[in-house]
Amino acid sequence: MKHPIFRVRDVEIVAPYTLSVSFDDDTRQIINFEPVLRGELYGPLRDLDLFQRVQIDRVAHTLVWPNGADFDPASLHNWPECEGAFVAMASQWEATRA
Repeated sequence: MKHPIFRVRDVEIVAPYTLSVSFDDDTRQIINFEPVLRGELYGPLRDLDLFQRVQIDRVAHTLVWPNGADFDPASLHNWPECEGAFVAMASQWEATRA
């Protein structure tokens, strides 16, 4: 079974914690990351200055941040289907911290 490989082509900050992400198949997702910014890797991105330092990785063609956080391009492309799993993981990270 062949799975499509998506590449992030462009990213634009459109609101706090919200990005417009364009892909090489001419689709776009508007993603509010705030609900998933929890835990050791994604939690630091709650610092808006750090969040806004998002870049496109030239090799993996996905979003990356200076602290090492990134998201799989397929997850970004299919965000409406993946968001619930990311929110659930964020909730688990919060529960283990409490």
